[in-house]
Amino acid sequence: MSSMSNMSKLQQKLQDARGRAATFWLARTEQERKFLAVGGVVLGLGLFYGVLLDPALTGRARLATELPLKRQQAAEMQSLAREAVALRGQTSVAPPAMTRESLAASMAAQGLGSPTVNITGEYAKVQLTNVPFAAVVTWLETARMDSRIAVQDANFVAQDVAGMVNGNITLRQSLQ
Repeated sequence: MSSMSNMSKLQQKLQDARGRAATFWLARTEQERKFLAVGGVVLGLGLFYGVLLDPALTGRARLATELPLKRQQAAEMQSLAREAVALRGQTSVAPPAMTRESLAASMAAQGLGSPTVNITGEYAKVQLTNVPFAAVVTWLETARMDSRIAVQDANFVAQDVAGMVNGNITLRQSLQ
């Protein structure tokens, strides 16, 4: 029942609005009516253009300029994917063999002084004395990335000065 009452109230409000609009329209002269009709048409066309036509035309122009670029990017991606597949089948270049001289030079470059390095077969034993621990970690990361050298065993003893350590490290190089 409530919805019927609401419907009749809405219909009454619509009829009141129509009556006011008709009264307003009849109170205008013929010239004012023409002016209001032309203004309404211009306003309607402006809304049609602004809401529907302009966004469609702008989007079409944007797509026309972006589409060739997207196609070029897609072609480049496909080319790179083909190259990656081709490179996957190739064997990687083996790093240079681990030698006493190469280890000593890389540690000296990292500021680790001149450690004792002994190489036995595929293992290297490095003995460090009073070196900064941060420099050791940085050197180990560089050796891992550049020469595929991995730590097999490590033992560090902290010194009285903060950040300084003595250490024994056993390294092994993976040539695969």
